[in-house]
Order: sequence, then C-alpha cells, then structure tokens
Amino acid sequence: MSVTALSQGQNNLITMLAEYTACDIADALLKLHVSNAGYLSNLHLITRPDVTSTSEISPTITIAPASTMTFGPIAKSSHDKVTYPQTNIPTGKHWVDLTLSETILVISQPEGQSCAVLGGILALRLKILNVKGVVVSGRIRDKLELKSTGLPIWARGTSIVGSSAESKPLAIQETLNIAGTLVTPGDIIFCDSINGVVVIPQQRVEEVVDLLPALTAADERVKNDVRNGILVSEAFAKHRS
Repeated sequence: MSVTALSQGQNNLITMLAEYTACDIADALLKLHVSNAGYLSNLHLITRPDVTSTSEISPTITIAPASTMTFGPIAKSSHDKVTYPQTNIPTGKHWVDLTLSETILVISQPEGQSCAVLGGILALRLKILNVKGVVVSGRIRDKLELKSTGLPIWARGTSIVGSSAESKPLAIQETLNIAGTLVTPGDIIFCDSINGVVVIPQQRVEEVVDLLPALTAADERVKNDVRNGILVSEAFAKHRS
C-alpha cells in the first residue's frame, strides 16, 4: 500500500478537522461504527512542539496521513499467535530512510518487549525527512534527544535498551492492527496533545467532517441545559436522541 500526496479537497477537510478535539473525532467514528472509534489507547505524549503557557488548556493538534512501520520479535515464541507481515525492506536499506515526508509515522512493536524501537538518531532522521509526528505502539528512548527534534512523539512507554535486543524491522507501509484499531497507510492520524490519538479511515474522512458540527452543537446544548439545572438524562433525551 502507498501513501499519496493529499489533494486540495483533502487538505481542506484536514483544516476543518483541526477545529475539533480527538474526543469529538471519536464520537463521530463511533456513530460510523468504526472499530474502537479509531482510538489508539494507552499512549503518552513524550515530546511536543512549541510548548506554551496555554498548552495544558488548549491542545496542540497535529494531523497528517499515516505511514507505518512494523517490528517483529527476533525470535518468535511458539506461544506467539500474532501473524507478522513478510519483510519488504530492501537489503542494505534502513527502514527509517524509507519513511515518507509529510506523514505521521505509526510504529507497531510486539507486546511485552522491554526494548525501545525509536531513539534519538532515528528521530533526528525523521525530522530531516519532514515527518510531522511519530506514534509508537511500544517503547522509545533518548527522551532529551527526541525532545530536541521538536516532533510530537507518542509512545506507550520508555526504555534504555536499543531495539536489537528483542526486535527486528519487518515491513513498511503495511496495515497495522493495534489492539483492534486498524491503521492503513494513508489513513488520517489525529494527534491531540491533551486528549490522545485517533485514526480516521481515509475513506471516512468526509463523513466524519459532515457529522462533527451537529454532534458538537448537540453537546453544547446539553451542557447549557445542565448548567441551568436540568437533569443529564433529560438533556441527553432532548438533544442526543
């Protein structure tokens, strides 16, 4: 699978998405019956760009198409039921050099590993390649070096151990299944510095944009009623039915 450049229409949709939060996006995806409402769970924002005094009350939103990277175990246990893709990384190439610019890189690491799959050198290369952010379903290391790149980087945990202890790079630009949430190259990754990360399937972006105004307006009407002493059950029945 490949990631193509965004059209003007797609860029316009992304501009519209930036007015909302990850929670708003997930509400729309839930309405559309997308698995897990697109949520990538248990991630922590390790580094963020341009921290300001308002960063804790006003989220920094980063949105871009996904590119993907799959790591596998060096030695697969007989108890490991995960099916990993065949390697597609050319001999003599490093996977990081194949990452596409203007994307958010999503990395999948096998569950239970204690090593990191992203460190300072690789993050620096991603910065040079004009990657917009990194989401690691796994561990990172070299936190100060990662911070120096200015990239928003999300991960499930940290480590001090390099990837070669347990992991090996397998494939780029293959669909990931992260705890039931699918990430296909070209899907839209929406990173919200306060609320979390959500994946919008590329074929559902326009539907999400169409749903958001009505959903958020209904929530505002509910909140106004609650402020005025109306029961939540009544406000929900009135505005969310």
